[in-house]
Amino acid sequence: MARLLSSSSSVVIFFIHFQILLITQAIAQPDFLYHFCENHKGNYPRNSTYESNLNHLLSILPSQGGNGYGFYYLPYGNSSNQVYAIGLCRGDANPDVCVSCLNNATQRLPQNCPNQKEAVGWYDYCMLRYSNRSMFGVMETSLKVYLWNTQNVSSNVDEFFSDLRTLLDGLKNRAASGSSLRKFATGNASAPDFQTLYALVQCTPDLSKQDCNNCLDDAFDDIPTCCDNKIGGRVIGTNCNFRYEIRLFYNQTDDAPLASSPPPSTNATTTTGGNESNTSRTTVIIAVVSSAAVALVLIISVCVFLKKRGARKIDQTHPVNEPVEEIESVESLQYSFETTRVATDNFSEANKLGQGGFGSVYRGKLPNGQDIAVKRLSRNSNQGDLEFKNEVLLVAKLQHRNLVRLLGFCLEGSERLLVYEFVPNASLDHFIFDPSKRANLDWERRYKIIGGIARGLLYLHEDSRLRVIHRDLKASNILLDKEMHPKISDFGMARLFVVDQTQGNTNRIVGTYGYMAPEYAMHGHFSVRTDVFSFGVLLLEIVSGQKNNCFRHGEHVEDLLSYAWRNWRDRTASNIIDPLVRVNSVSEIMRYIHIGLLCVQENVAHRPTMNTVVLMLNSNSLSLPVPTEPAFFMNSNIGSDMALASEFNSRTTESDHSESKSVNQASANEASISELYPR
Repeated sequence: MARLLSSSSSVVIFFIHFQILLITQAIAQPDFLYHFCENHKGNYPRNSTYESNLNHLLSILPSQGGNGYGFYYLPYGNSSNQVYAIGLCRGDANPDVCVSCLNNATQRLPQNCPNQKEAVGWYDYCMLRYSNRSMFGVMETSLKVYLWNTQNVSSNVDEFFSDLRTLLDGLKNRAASGSSLRKFATGNASAPDFQTLYALVQCTPDLSKQDCNNCLDDAFDDIPTCCDNKIGGRVIGTNCNFRYEIRLFYNQTDDAPLASSPPPSTNATTTTGGNESNTSRTTVIIAVVSSAAVALVLIISVCVFLKKRGARKIDQTHPVNEPVEEIESVESLQYSFETTRVATDNFSEANKLGQGGFGSVYRGKLPNGQDIAVKRLSRNSNQGDLEFKNEVLLVAKLQHRNLVRLLGFCLEGSERLLVYEFVPNASLDHFIFDPSKRANLDWERRYKIIGGIARGLLYLHEDSRLRVIHRDLKASNILLDKEMHPKISDFGMARLFVVDQTQGNTNRIVGTYGYMAPEYAMHGHFSVRTDVFSFGVLLLEIVSGQKNNCFRHGEHVEDLLSYAWRNWRDRTASNIIDPLVRVNSVSEIMRYIHIGLLCVQENVAHRPTMNTVVLMLNSNSLSLPVPTEPAFFMNSNIGSDMALASEFNSRTTESDHSESKSVNQASANEASISELYPR
């Protein structure tokens, strides 16, 4: 497709060739708009397990995956054959229309994108996506479809679009403030020449308020490109969409969960454009026509559009080699210092949540009522402003339901602030190590916490745009939301000021003794399996309710790993289970202890990856290997809740990395520094 669209003549030829096909397709599928096959994401073999999982998932999605408000999400399968699907119905769609549209989409999209692991299809009343990676809560703006009315605004163009942007901004705020069930808004406003503007905006409800705002802002910015001087237009992406017309096109039941009847259909001629970015945009021209005479008019419109767009490209104010999209995205995340200062009551002690070696964290409230957590970083970093902005942009793209979300940043003078979502139930250590609170953590809640941490860590290691080695996974860095779902925190402070690191070793160690893998603590060697070690320690802490430091248990004084291994070896592993946990059967807990011991083995090669860990946690039928002896810390005089920062001489080789370390004590909720590797 990209080759077809490499020149203006190619676009016109493609349009003429595709026109008759679209007329036929529009008759058979009146609500079909456009589909996109992610060819570069890979194919699956015919009659494979992946194909079987995809077919099964699509068959049950419309009936089992919905939240009752037009949003559908389901994963299915295990490991490399796992499939994820998302469906979103227009917020004003009748439930029957919604289900009918999704049923149609689940049949058509695999036919349109045969053997593609990732695809998206847009229809008038719904959107369907599926992939071999988790998409839940991940904002993406690279794929869009444009539609516009062929009729121009007759007069007062600037006033018309000023009124439109005011209307859209108001609807954006309403939609973004919606719940996790639905983010949707409609409305109207007066326009020049006694006209009325009607508009609809929508985000997938798995997005945060900030992400919904950002997604819609990105879509609104395309109005001059897609809908220049047009009385109606529409931009549809994978996470948000909007539409405007000078006539009523939606059902006026905005406050209802789903509308009672479908909106009136449109007879306006529309044109769509596909995958785009600010630096290189691929445009697909499609028409749904009522007569052959319209074709010539649209061909001329295409040529005029391409000519205007070419002129706009020449007039860009950014340098040719500058990543315009990246810079615009990071600026959209920026908060003013005054906003954060007011939100935290001038960083008052009453709002202070904690303090570590990398700065203090404060609770705050934005003017729109959103609760936030603001990390005020120490002022001893030599990191440049552009590095800091790029770092924030990378971290902001790490979005998963089991990660604390970075909302934005502030960079003014020497002030560097990170703004996160606020998680109300504090950290896991406040529950698991408190006897009174621990009693309320039954086994069902504990294994859900373990599973959530594992999925978040798997995302950091395998499924995100980047590979993040957390290096400070511990109970105090696991925050719990109001439903007690775990969220990994302190993963987002990229070490851009450490330029001499490789993926295998580092000359600066940060983390917490007791959770640190021995090869990292002693020699600075790290990989995804150093995080697996920390996860294993955390798993055993959750099961036992004990910290991994020296404690007395009967006649023995030992750390948790030593205690767990001794009981496993002596076939008394039930002693490891927290006596406050009441269960009918201990077999599942014993399996989790087994997995925990596999994760903390001293030999790095013997530890499983997080992909394997998640598979073992979710499949009781999978046989587990026999664990070998873990690494013990009981001879250390450093407790497991003491943070470590070690400096090696940057000129030493890997073999010269000695054990001489300067240990600085800090609080248990000290921020960690993570390594980010682009994929």
